[in-house]
Amino acid sequence: MRFMQVAAVALVAAVALTGLWLGVLSPIFSSRSDGGIGQGEYTLDTTEGTTFTAASLKGQPTAVFFGFTHCPDVCPTTLGDMMGWQDALGDQAKDLRILFVTVDPERDSVDLLREYVGWLPGAIGATGAVDQVRAAEAAFRVFSQKEPLENGDYTMSHTSKVLVFDRAGRFVDTISYQEAPDTAVAKLKTALSS
Repeated sequence: MRFMQVAAVALVAAVALTGLWLGVLSPIFSSRSDGGIGQGEYTLDTTEGTTFTAASLKGQPTAVFFGFTHCPDVCPTTLGDMMGWQDALGDQAKDLRILFVTVDPERDSVDLLREYVGWLPGAIGATGAVDQVRAAEAAFRVFSQKEPLENGDYTMSHTSKVLVFDRAGRFVDTISYQEAPDTAVAKLKTALSS
């Protein structure tokens, strides 16, 4: 009887790991070679008064981060880290576009995003209809989920990595939350030089 329980738990774990690989990890790793991350059908409104689509990734190296303006820690910390990366890049920083895509389009208007990212040189905010934001999340292979709070409000769980693209719109690498500045800057330099 004990063996059957252990076997059942092992089977459930194997199925869960297979689902994780097929649904999340495999697309990320396989897209390093095929450039699939960021590609897809989505249209977002930006704080520059333009639209952002998959085609917009071409032409300028871009660091893409998904977050939200009510974020208590990860988002402001990451934007602060980005300013440090810009300082380390020196003159090269002016060639890097930073795109902050909200995962909370119900609260994050274009005007609110403009105020939120306005202090960071080269940063653009992007939002849109809920279905377009979700389509962008799927294209960039990121996750978000609304989490209710006790006071009736909510927060958002979301992927905390920065996705880096070269000027041809090809996915280069990810920068982890609070990654060492020297490795983060090295990844950005790779995008800037290709």
